[in-house]
Amino acid sequence: MSEFEAYRGLFVAESRENHENMVKNLLILEKGSNQDAIDEIFRSIHTLKGASASMGFADMERLCHAMEDIFQLIRSGSAEMSQDLGNLLLACSDMLEQMIDDVEGGGDSSSLNPDDQVQSLKEWLEKLGGGKSKDTKKPVQADHAPAADTDAASSSAPAPDGVPEFDIRIIVSPDCMMKDVRAMIAIGNLEALGTITMITPSKDDIDEGKFDGTVNLRISSEAGEEALRTAAQGSEIATVEITQVQTVKQDKKPAEPEKKQASSAEKSREIKNLRVDIQQLDHIMNLVEDLVINRGRLKQIAEQHRIKEMDEAIGMVDRSVSELQNLMMNIRMIPLNHIFNRLPRVVRDVAQYDGKEVEFVMEGGETELDRSVMDGLNDPLLHLIRNSVNHGIESPEAREAAGKSRKGFVKLAAHRDRDNVIIEIIDDGAGINVEKIKKKAVEKGFVTQEGADLLTDDQAIELLFQPGFSTADKITDISGRGVGLDVVRKSIEALKGTIRVESTFGKGSRFELLLPPTMAIVDVMIVRINGKRLAIPISSIVEVANFRRNTTHRIGKGEAILLRDEVLQIFWLDDMVGSSKVCEILIVVQYQKRKCCVPVDVVEGKQEVVVKPLNRFIGTTRGVSGVTILGDGDVVPVLDVNTMV
Repeated sequence: MSEFEAYRGLFVAESRENHENMVKNLLILEKGSNQDAIDEIFRSIHTLKGASASMGFADMERLCHAMEDIFQLIRSGSAEMSQDLGNLLLACSDMLEQMIDDVEGGGDSSSLNPDDQVQSLKEWLEKLGGGKSKDTKKPVQADHAPAADTDAASSSAPAPDGVPEFDIRIIVSPDCMMKDVRAMIAIGNLEALGTITMITPSKDDIDEGKFDGTVNLRISSEAGEEALRTAAQGSEIATVEITQVQTVKQDKKPAEPEKKQASSAEKSREIKNLRVDIQQLDHIMNLVEDLVINRGRLKQIAEQHRIKEMDEAIGMVDRSVSELQNLMMNIRMIPLNHIFNRLPRVVRDVAQYDGKEVEFVMEGGETELDRSVMDGLNDPLLHLIRNSVNHGIESPEAREAAGKSRKGFVKLAAHRDRDNVIIEIIDDGAGINVEKIKKKAVEKGFVTQEGADLLTDDQAIELLFQPGFSTADKITDISGRGVGLDVVRKSIEALKGTIRVESTFGKGSRFELLLPPTMAIVDVMIVRINGKRLAIPISSIVEVANFRRNTTHRIGKGEAILLRDEVLQIFWLDDMVGSSKVCEILIVVQYQKRKCCVPVDVVEGKQEVVVKPLNRFIGTTRGVSGVTILGDGDVVPVLDVNTMV
């Protein structure tokens, strides 16, 4: 791999972070003036511009430069954010995202032409009065004057009164092939902590690679020396020297303290974070899963031979494997903010399309999920959020007529409940009209009129999850195509999760997603039926009871049993493992509020196993979520209770 290709991955990762930060703060800025949001946007777009220029992505740099000119006017107070300007800037951010995608795919963003966006930004710049001077960036760039003219630089961007000032020297590693990129990232991080009053060489020179790898700057900041050092440090930054500027007798700077400071910087510099390719983590996880399987095998061998020394060694291996497994699980855990942060833009766009006013609140974004679960969660959440705004929230006029505030409310929240993660989407909209659902169901032939009259509210709401079912009166770009909640349910169930709906007509709805924190390694109960083994997830088991065949009752085409004042359907697994005449034990399983029971011959016990999904050659089998390999090499199906009940 070439040095350029190695930097491509770094560029993409950091550009995505800056892009996400920019979009998030743009949405904040649309709600009203916010200086922190403006500063964050300016920092992100400036860093994006510098990094793209250093990598040679000219079109991306050109778009960032035009956006930076607009943000500079907003930052200086010469212009204000409006809805039309916000639409344009978000459209530009969409183009930037496409360019980043192109770079990630091996391109250089030149296949995407930003001429239209750049021209629109220039027209806005002229309209706002920023196009009269060719040097529109001077108010910001004034603080980047060369160090040779220290007085001039300081006077053009004076430090705030009473705020400590620091002189910082950043030396990029001589081996670094992209010194300008690393320097611009360090400068951008420092700008987030204070005001840079002097810098040499100038940012423009650094952008163009006209420097030898050393940057000297002065910054006024209340963040403190350690915070500044952390911000300036990073991969391929060789040295960071920081000296606080004395308020009196600034010309006296003892050489020895400065030397000691440099030495301290050298000693304290260490790499604390690494970017790792996700495929490498997946490979390590597969190896951990193999260790878990072999650990089970070793335990069985130890039990058979009863060798004391072997038991002790296996005990130590067991502890190490468990610790390694937990460590890998934690490494793979990702905060939900990675998905949540994209959704305010969705709410904003759908509300604007529908002419609605919506307040969107997010909570619990720090809650973590395994990456394998996170990958399949994006589309279901997108569907549910769009539905809440499009179907749930009424128009401002309709809300006023109903005695509500003109602005609707949508809340996305997440929290951990024991071993599971619960995500809620709550709105104060119109709620679900059960009678409308029944009418649509009859019209579309899902049920007869007689059947619809007998449906409870919960049963009617369940119809929303049928493929092709929609209550929308007309087809739009957002709804009415019959693709939505059925896809959501299938996606959630594929993640071994569940979805539940609560709604009050006229007051609002609540969708609850119950998700496992990880899908790879689970606790199961190993059972035998007709001599064949099966695994049932412990999380689905309610209880284990004795079973006698003469206590069953025939109901319709199936059988049921009365257990603890509950009538439970019996789910025979004859088609899967054959008929057994023993079956003296009953495993009661539950999905949402529904229960059923599975008769088995023997319960072997609880075990921690690795669940492997059925591959595309075998296809999907109703009632089976995957297979696992036990310690003795036996391949055992894992029951999917969600599709059984």
